[in-house]
Amino acid sequence: MNSTSITATDPQADLTALVNLLNKTISQYGLGLIWFIGNLGSIFNCIVFSQPAYGKSPCAMYFIASSVAQFFTFNFALFTRMLQFGYSVNAINVYLYYCKFRYYFFYIFVAIPRYYIIMASIDRYFASSRNALRRQYSSPKIALRLIIGTVIFWCIVYIQVLVFYEINNGSCSYRPGSYGIFFSAYISIDSGALPLLLMLIFGLLTVRNIHLTKKRIDAAPTTNAGQAKKDGKMSKKDVQLHRMLANQIILFIILNLPNPCYLIYSSVTINVAKSTFRKATETFVSNMTYVLIYFGFSLTFTNFFISSDMYRREFFQVIRTKVLRRAATPSVATVQTTVAVTTIRGPRQNDGAD
Repeated sequence: MNSTSITATDPQADLTALVNLLNKTISQYGLGLIWFIGNLGSIFNCIVFSQPAYGKSPCAMYFIASSVAQFFTFNFALFTRMLQFGYSVNAINVYLYYCKFRYYFFYIFVAIPRYYIIMASIDRYFASSRNALRRQYSSPKIALRLIIGTVIFWCIVYIQVLVFYEINNGSCSYRPGSYGIFFSAYISIDSGALPLLLMLIFGLLTVRNIHLTKKRIDAAPTTNAGQAKKDGKMSKKDVQLHRMLANQIILFIILNLPNPCYLIYSSVTINVAKSTFRKATETFVSNMTYVLIYFGFSLTFTNFFISSDMYRREFFQVIRTKVLRRAATPSVATVQTTVAVTTIRGPRQNDGAD
């Protein structure tokens, strides 16, 4: 008599395998595409904002610094995450020195470009202020000091990672216990709630300054209307920098909000016993929150390109002169200056008699 054996499959095991496969596929192709687009965008941003049209604008300096920092973010933080989750290169869980230094530079390279955008929003607040003393804080000299100081500050802050990160149960992570709870809460604030709050506050304050300036111009008496417009008028460059930064802040808030939410959840459930499927799901969700962060960084160039016609003009000028090696097209400002000079001097007279 033949006996037929029936092997029951575990639905949770199938779901766990599916989640792991999805996580691996997105890490391979999604992060790979973000890496490619992000590197190109960072290079283009640095070149475009270095053009004479932007002069020594403090906001443009922050954008350049942020793009340089993002270049390292893509080629270290994102690249190592892609190797780990997409190609199962788990050296981070084997070598302690790599475990420590990988997360040390990871936190630094993610924090620096984020806080450069915050500084750009603070700079726009000072630049749009009606108070002359506050406007002095928007200067290239101060911007350069803050750019250098930011790198030093975050390199010091995250030294704790070199001390408290360990390999436990085959996984590189922060030391469990009271420090683990503290660090999870700290990261949720430092990488999530605080940057979002600062961007939102100074973004709204900048909008308020611009609104008050327009209101003052509209309310000025007819006799003083011309002078009021002259005093309160913003250059086209500043207006477009405001728009680019505002769109970047909105993009940042939308794509960065899931990460602090997950970190808060992680810190609350750090001591809860979890099934294999739940651990796989949490790993997937955690990875996707970072994918969104990197995706937001990679969209910086696209945002600037869409938000500003001045940026588009300078970008195409760079492609025309540096890549295609063609003669530069005079900018709008140059044409306007030439017309103004011609108008003042009048038409050139012929030397000979008729």
